[in-house]
Amino acid sequence: MPALDFLLHRRSVPSRLLAAPGPEESVLQDLLAAALHVPDHGKLAPFRLLRIEGDGRLQLGEFLARLTQNRQPDAEAAVIEKERQRFASAPLVLAVIACITPAHKVPEQEQLLSAGMVGYNLLQGAQALGFGAQWLTGWAAYDAEVAAYLGLVQNERVIGFVHVGTATGAAPERPRPTAHEKVTQWTPP
Repeated sequence: MPALDFLLHRRSVPSRLLAAPGPEESVLQDLLAAALHVPDHGKLAPFRLLRIEGDGRLQLGEFLARLTQNRQPDAEAAVIEKERQRFASAPLVLAVIACITPAHKVPEQEQLLSAGMVGYNLLQGAQALGFGAQWLTGWAAYDAEVAAYLGLVQNERVIGFVHVGTATGAAPERPRPTAHEKVTQWTPP
């Protein structure tokens, strides 16, 4: 079962271990097309992607560093530098944006899950194409000023930042739950 084997060997490569090259444009377009093939109750397409690459990655990092410095004037230099470098390693960062239609017959949770699946498909697709990827959120994904800087509107929110590049080291494995631990048989009351 090669497809199941692929799923069983999915690994996130830490963003600090991602470097150039990233996917060339034609490969990236294939990855994006695959990423958008997700369950979408109501055909709302409640998602979009922001490509953050080149100097844009560094400018976003500078913005985060300034924002952190303004909010935490006593922050150590290492904290500020971490924000400055947050998007500097991987050559491509794809911000997955949920575009929620409020008060729709499709519940907001389903819309969020559909957008989340776009992020997951990006991880799977990047690995299938031979690249490393990691889905990160952090405080920046939930911050209103960052959302405004990225150009999000009121009904939009960042689901995550998917970093994509060439792995410079092995993707670490971690303990995973087993089906025995997480699956129970339901019986009617």
